[in-house]
Amino acid sequence: MTRNHAPASQRVDLGPAEALRLLGSVSLGRIVFTRQALPTVRPVDHVLDHGDILIRTHEGAALTSHGEDADGTGVVVAYEADAIDPDTHLGWSVFVTGYAHLVTDPVELARIRQLLQPWAPVEGIDQAVRIHPEMVAGVRLTEPGETSAAPG
Repeated sequence: MTRNHAPASQRVDLGPAEALRLLGSVSLGRIVFTRQALPTVRPVDHVLDHGDILIRTHEGAALTSHGEDADGTGVVVAYEADAIDPDTHLGWSVFVTGYAHLVTDPVELARIRQLLQPWAPVEGIDQAVRIHPEMVAGVRLTEPGETSAAPG
């Protein structure tokens, strides 16, 4: 099979603030969590809220069924989102590791429901998870020699 290769790109590491800004510019990402002692990935829509990532889910979802850790810190998750052009291979990717907490406050849950509408209407998407980032990193793939950051 012949593959069309784009010109080589250069990798530029992003700081946490720029990485979160880019993450907030898209609405779809992938959450990684542990299910039956194995890593699991799910595509989800998200919104940033005061530096935290909010996602909506349904009762009984694998992520929410774990609840909080015994010490109340939440469940460790990773989150990734990107915008990379399939032809030029230019764009960016952001990686977050942090703690996920099921939102239980009814007022906060109602506010999140207004902020984040699921892409596809799915019965029972009535819970929300807040991910507090502990580690944030990202990379931008630019044309060789490009020195300024292009818009997200």
